[in-house]
Amino acid sequence: MSSSKQFTLYGEVWGPNPMKVAIVLEELGLEYNVVPIDIHTGEHKGPEYTKINPNGRLPTLVDHSNGDFTIWESDAILLYLVEKYDKEHKLSVEDLNEKFKLIQWLFFQASGQGPYFGQAFWFIRFHPERVPSAIERYQKEILRVFGVLDSVLAKQGWLVGGKLTIADLSFIPWNAGALGFAVKDLEGFDAEKQYPSFYKWHQRLCSRPVVANLLAIQAKYVQEAQARAAAAEKQ
Repeated sequence: MSSSKQFTLYGEVWGPNPMKVAIVLEELGLEYNVVPIDIHTGEHKGPEYTKINPNGRLPTLVDHSNGDFTIWESDAILLYLVEKYDKEHKLSVEDLNEKFKLIQWLFFQASGQGPYFGQAFWFIRFHPERVPSAIERYQKEILRVFGVLDSVLAKQGWLVGGKLTIADLSFIPWNAGALGFAVKDLEGFDAEKQYPSFYKWHQRLCSRPVVANLLAIQAKYVQEAQARAAAAEKQ
């Protein structure tokens, strides 16, 4: 496998989990190529892609400077990137206890945020029939996660070590999607008033140039996808 850049990222950066990896790559100044994988046609489950990721999920990262080392699961990718390429601890921590706190937050993001937020999006937008009880369940989980983050961030500016780390960055894409779509129109919902510390933290993260640019790419993709769907309905 060859590439003009150090890394190949499988999965377009508008997707929440590939975006998470793209954010960290760019924050660390690491160059990467993107290989689009069409989940709508099932390409992620096809034999070519499952050769490199047997789980058939996005993203996968290949590090060409390390013998084409291949790794999947987005938070594992983040840990690999900072362990190998963040020697100055720009996005990581040195203290062992703080390192395990960072890992703790990545576990929470991977188990308590991503899957539940993803299920909310599925039942709101993609499920072939409306299931109000499922929508309610997963919207409540989104609010629960916001509450957990808010309770911690009310006491400190960042999740770990008093500084920005991959723990903070890992939450951005799913939080942005939830705020912009999944709970946006929920009756009585006001993130800034109900979860002020969480909201301030999220806005601070989204104002970072790298993050703002990737979120703009995502917004453009969503807009184009909605336009295609609307055109298809008229046919």
